Amino acid sequence: MRAGITGVGSYLPDREVTTAELQNGIGRLPRGLLARLTGIERRRIAADHEYASTLGLHAARAALTSAGLDPLDIDLLLFASASRDMVEPATAHILQAALGSRAHALDVTNACNSFVNGIDLARSMILAGRARRALVVTGETPSRVMRPRVADMAEARRAFAGYTFGDAGAAVVVEPVTRGGILDVDTETHSSHWEVGGIPGGGSRHPRGDEHTYFTGDGHRLRGVFEKIGASILDRVEARTGLSVDSYDRILVHQVTMPYLERFIEVTGVPRDRLEITVTSLGNMASATLGVQLDGIFPDLSVGDRVLFLGLGGGVSIMTMVWERS
Repeated sequence: MRAGITGVGSYLPDREVTTAELQNGIGRLPRGLLARLTGIERRRIAADHEYASTLGLHAARAALTSAGLDPLDIDLLLFASASRDMVEPATAHILQAALGSRAHALDVTNACNSFVNGIDLARSMILAGRARRALVVTGETPSRVMRPRVADMAEARRAFAGYTFGDAGAAVVVEPVTRGGILDVDTETHSSHWEVGGIPGGGSRHPRGDEHTYFTGDGHRLRGVFEKIGASILDRVEARTGLSVDSYDRILVHQVTMPYLERFIEVTGVPRDRLEITVTSLGNMASATLGVQLDGIFPDLSVGDRVLFLGLGGGVSIMTMVWERS
């Protein structure tokens, strides 16, 4: 038996904020600095009444419709996201109450790889006979961890990664398929670099305090880690599957900034014309990035088309998934 993706959905908030507007609001920085350094022109920002579960709910309904299913048809619901509504309970329960399903519900979190990790967990539980049909959902609201203002360039450098963010939701249905499906999954983890970037607040180390609620990180160091290990995982995928980067109809890559993506293309040799570039118009959507990209290409895929997912996440982790349209 194989498991595959049979339905896809995504959701983008209505409010659009340009990078110029964002920079004007955070303090005095050289004109056009954020746009030049990131290549991001605009992004979507969740409204005050929209939460991580709200964005996920819209995407979940779209994915179920795509698969021709009802909320009661699923028996596993995974909210797989770096964002959440609150520390406790799991956001999966908040989402499930709004969706009207009765599935086993839990959260999966691993920074920007959360969504792909969730798909892999759903696949594993189906193959193990622990679930029949799964709904994997992400709702990302990283705009809420941007530092609202910076006092000087030193503070701007520490907060810079947060100004790449945009909000979005995405969801997929995962269930048994008779052909195609998820053909291969690989992960590589380098946890010694966990301090490179993150949001330190909300846990037992820093339970309270505004200073700990903002995203901070060393973008240059993180990029260096990914450059060193990114190409090797693609070599391993090819060795196992016999599929080179030229074998895929589309390649979905996590996107932080446009210069970062350009460097990734240079280092790995991934064909640019097979990418779905979203970062310029939607920013870094954390773990929703690959789901939004998948929803964008899903209607144009034919049976037998192969897609390579490549996730990059803080911690640090890299993840690949090979999927064939059933």
